Amino acid sequence: MADPEALAWSLRALAWARRSAWDHATAERLLGEAVRVSRRHDLGMLEAHLLMTRQAVRQEMGRVAAARRDLDAALVAVEGASDVGDGERREVLLHIRAQRATFDHNAGLLDRAEAQYRSLVDLPDLTDTDRYKLLNNLALIVAERGGHAEAMRRADQAVAVADRLGPAAAAPAIQSRAWIAVQSGQLARGLRDFEAAARIYADAGLPLGEYYAEYADTMADLRLLPEARAAAARAVDEFGAANVPFMGAEAQLRLAQICLLDGDVETARDTAAVAATVLERQRRTGWRDRARLIGVEAQLSAGPVGTAELDVVRRAAARLERAGSRTGAVHAHLVAGRVAAESGRDSVAVREFARASNLAPKGPVLVRIRGRVAEALGARIRGDSPATMSACRAGLRDLAVHRSSLPTMELRALASGHGAELGEIGLGVALQGRSPARVLAWMERTRAAALLTRLPVLDDDLGRLGPRGGSEGAGPAGEPRMSTRSGGLATGESALDRSSAWLVDVTVRRPSAGSVPTLGRIRDALDGRVLVEYGRLDGRLVAVVVEPRGARVVELAPEPDVSTELRSLFFALRRLANPHSPATADAARTSADFRVARLRRMLVEPLGVDPADELVVVPVGLLHGIPWSALHDGPLALAPSATFWIRTLETEPSRGSGRTVLVAGPGLAGAQEEVDALRTVHPDSVVVPAHESRAAPVAALLAEADLGHLACHGSLRADNPMFSSLELADGPVTVQELHAAGVAPRRLVLASCHAGADVAYAGGEVLGFVSAMLAQGTAGVVASVAAIPDVEAVDLMVALHRGLAAGETMAHALHAARAQIDRETPGGYVNWSTFSAHGAA
Repeated sequence: MADPEALAWSLRALAWARRSAWDHATAERLLGEAVRVSRRHDLGMLEAHLLMTRQAVRQEMGRVAAARRDLDAALVAVEGASDVGDGERREVLLHIRAQRATFDHNAGLLDRAEAQYRSLVDLPDLTDTDRYKLLNNLALIVAERGGHAEAMRRADQAVAVADRLGPAAAAPAIQSRAWIAVQSGQLARGLRDFEAAARIYADAGLPLGEYYAEYADTMADLRLLPEARAAAARAVDEFGAANVPFMGAEAQLRLAQICLLDGDVETARDTAAVAATVLERQRRTGWRDRARLIGVEAQLSAGPVGTAELDVVRRAAARLERAGSRTGAVHAHLVAGRVAAESGRDSVAVREFARASNLAPKGPVLVRIRGRVAEALGARIRGDSPATMSACRAGLRDLAVHRSSLPTMELRALASGHGAELGEIGLGVALQGRSPARVLAWMERTRAAALLTRLPVLDDDLGRLGPRGGSEGAGPAGEPRMSTRSGGLATGESALDRSSAWLVDVTVRRPSAGSVPTLGRIRDALDGRVLVEYGRLDGRLVAVVVEPRGARVVELAPEPDVSTELRSLFFALRRLANPHSPATADAARTSADFRVARLRRMLVEPLGVDPADELVVVPVGLLHGIPWSALHDGPLALAPSATFWIRTLETEPSRGSGRTVLVAGPGLAGAQEEVDALRTVHPDSVVVPAHESRAAPVAALLAEADLGHLACHGSLRADNPMFSSLELADGPVTVQELHAAGVAPRRLVLASCHAGADVAYAGGEVLGFVSAMLAQGTAGVVASVAAIPDVEAVDLMVALHRGLAAGETMAHALHAARAQIDRETPGGYVNWSTFSAHGAA
């Protein structure tokens, strides 16, 4: 090419195209050639443009020192250029200032970067490219320190400018706004922006690394950890394949943080170490400090820590605080306090916890909750119980407001995990006083909060439940569904069905205070029954027992011991449900009897209750999976909390049509026989045969029913219980769909495998068929926590319904029905063991 200037500009265009495709090595080579052309022909202004382009490429490659040298050389070139007018010179000098601000931002020097962004962002000579980047970066910094209103305004401005520049600018600007929206509590708006950004990336054929990284952050904040981990791993892979170590190191840091939240300490430690090494090489001290923090936090979870680790995190905390990273500094001071406490340096721990607490109030809600944890831990070390409880209550209030902003029961239940540590700290303080009333009140404060607020019904006509087909693809984590009575493997829910429920705007209302009932109120509601509410602290189980004339706190077995017995019991029950030989059945029965006896001795006998007492049991954690009916001789009902049990007690006796609805599912041996037999007990019932059991009409019938009975195949999703499903004639219907449609008969019998196997979540939450039905207003449910033999269940169901028809509660009817079972048969023993009643109806 004869014209050197045209050649150099052409090389720059080619280089930027390669950079857009993440071929940074080729881009750097082409730009080096263009710089040499400009220098040979004394094209000073062109050289400056080329050097600024190359510094951007080199920064993304992680070659931070080389990028800084390019920026300094560009400044020299533009100041000495003779081939430029004053206007263009001013524009380029502004661009260099903008890039220097971005350098500080990427190095973690947030206060300095913010000051530079503010001095530049409104200047009239900025190019649109520089303006949208400055607005976008300023919005991110402001959001991190909790200024969400200004951050959203700046993000909106960035998107408006970026839209004029095309998809390569619009997509990252929209995804930044998405992250800010979620941080500010506008989940639906944020997820809609994420969807919009994803469409732009896909339509334009742009790399998705940045998208996956931001999405991972959002999923982690929502405690959707499998989704967060998958997205973070995809980001690492994308940046690695494109040879972009600058952004790849950040992605590795995200992955380490998410692995730590997910309990994978070893992977978190190893990934954080790799990220810290790369970030050190890139001279990005702020990011490196974050990586070191995660490494020390992982070490703290895995084993002993000492002076060396304490020095690392204290230095990191000081640097992050000086740099203006409020979120990072709060985290660092909290970790420093934990390490100091673990090392026996209580005075240092108190100071570090106090600093975290003082920095947190102006941050986003999750940072404020972290600050309350620090405040509570510091007060506990000082022995100040009132201050400890005050911090715990304040943190849980903040969490309640955050939880109320989320649009689904699943997200609200997951959000409670942010307050799990506050709940345990408070329980420890309450137990010190040994007051049953105070211990029970604290347990109730931290139980099933996500279930207590009924969410709006999405579709009154239930139309979205049909017509239906099978599930497509796998779930977000790529896991197949575990199937039991369905007899096969299902493949996972549609991600669209799940995420569409997240896109509903929710009006945030401050949750009502004082909703926990007093001990006297609970005793009056029990009306002679005995409440047993379980809790856990530092790996041990405790219980509060409320009897008609007294209450007490009882210390119980270590939780790991219960877990061991429970796993062995369910192994035996699975063998009994499908025995291959008499010898197999005998061995399984012996094992099951032994495990039931062991669990009784651990969980029931120490309570001192009369074997004939009617119990209301509120489990915690893994105790939600216990086959409770087998552990107590008298009638027994389960509930997510005492508050919730009282709500089911106060449900109106009848509503809607008052009918009984009996539904048979397809492909289940004994289902039609079961509903035909039940029709003799309920002559006026509505019977839906297997071939007619389509989701929408069945749901409509159940919504108006006084009593519903579903004899169907069931598929359990232990990884995502809201997508456990029942098989109907036109396909599976999930817990999520039934809950969203507001399906809630007053009483419901789920004659399906695992329908009662709700899954416990951190923070005292539980999700599944039973909890979803109770949350929408069902007052009583009978369901099994395990696989059940198909045909053998018929006699139990008939006996149960005879009791219900006679006016008995679910608990009494099930108790009487179980007494009629022949426990000597394998199937009879399984049915006797695994069905339980839930609620007061």
